Amino acid sequence: MAKERKKAAALKYDLGYEAPIVTAVGVGKIADNIVKKASENEVPVVYNKELTDLLLNVDVGSSIPYEIYDVVAEVIAYIMEVDSGLQKRR
Repeated sequence: MAKERKKAAALKYDLGYEAPIVTAVGVGKIADNIVKKASENEVPVVYNKELTDLLLNVDVGSSIPYEIYDVVAEVIAYIMEVDSGLQKRR
């Protein structure tokens, strides 16, 4: 069985946004670069294959579809929780 290629998507969300925006999507080396850039810039990386597969179908610069709001909200909540835990340790 062939090894599945790495996939990645990047989201941006700021207060005032109606919904998170897809800022990058890619497969293979592009996915590697997305994850590398996130790590270099201390942007949290969450591994969720199903969500990534859905986000690969969204155009870069577009808001996420309504159907995945709940899943993305869970990811954002998790990241905020991790961030607040890290800040308490500093």
